[in-house]
Amino acid sequence: MMSHSARPSSYRAYADAAIAALQGWYDSTTGLYASVTWWHTAICLDAVIDYMACTGNRDVLGILATTFEKNASGNFLENSYDDMAWWALAWINAFDLTAEARYLEMAQTIFVAMQQGWDDVCGGGVWWDFARSYKNAITNELFLLLALRLHRRSTVDTERESYRAWIDREWNWFKASGMINEDHLINDGLRNCQNNGGTTWTYNQGIIVAALAEMYQITGESAYLTEAEMIADAVMRILAAPDGILREPCEVKGCDSNGAQFKGIFVRNLYTLYQIHEQPRYRAFILQNVTSLWENNRNEFNQFGSHWAGQHDSADASRQSSAVHAINAAMALADASGFLVP
Repeated sequence: MMSHSARPSSYRAYADAAIAALQGWYDSTTGLYASVTWWHTAICLDAVIDYMACTGNRDVLGILATTFEKNASGNFLENSYDDMAWWALAWINAFDLTAEARYLEMAQTIFVAMQQGWDDVCGGGVWWDFARSYKNAITNELFLLLALRLHRRSTVDTERESYRAWIDREWNWFKASGMINEDHLINDGLRNCQNNGGTTWTYNQGIIVAALAEMYQITGESAYLTEAEMIADAVMRILAAPDGILREPCEVKGCDSNGAQFKGIFVRNLYTLYQIHEQPRYRAFILQNVTSLWENNRNEFNQFGSHWAGQHDSADASRQSSAVHAINAAMALADASGFLVP
């Protein structure tokens, strides 16, 4: 494995090293990544799929079938509605890579199950958990993005109409919910059907940015693109430090494996926005952050920590896949290739 002192000559070399390290946590007996919880494996799979889509390297393709076959008995309908949605998006990504219908069918199954979490409390929206204790941003953002991506991949008119109805219903509710604050950032959720002022996690910004960009793509309505860019720009202005390096709000006290995952999700989805509307500032932001995390936040095993500006704190599959998402985006930008075809 590449030593800490080595300086790869391309983002492809960064990605090769980072993926190799990530796979050190993969457990083929369970089809899951060790050191993290259930939903994180879906994010790790997304990172590996993007890497394969961008590079053409299929050395680790077999893990998709392994994870699916060892965990599909319950249709990935576990833990909470947002956990389910991460899996659905990963399986759409797997379908795009492999054209295997079973992956798309699983995403469709999960979407139908998520609809059961929608009710009229607070005027609509999907609950975060099965106990219906909290309506929050991430669950509804994921539901929106999932509807968009299933809409684009469906070949059945009635299905497409249903997905489109959910797209409009979810976005209209989300926009009116108050979770988008005056700074154009998304707070965590609702309390008494009002913005709870909760943490503006980076992943909440990333998922809605991608969803809005894809809404622009299917409608041609520039208002969606404008909204996406206002949120992305707010992240760069408020959640990045003066040096331009993205920082998760939890980093001051130390992030758990959840918080450590979020920045990569944001960068991955900022790249989706860039694909749809090529703004140089987003490209520069991605490349700057990847340069920093490689030079300042990597140990001798090419494992990454939470602090992309440095210093390295600890390593797990969450931190690693977060960094891989950013590196994948940089690789696609630098090589003029791509992944994540919406």
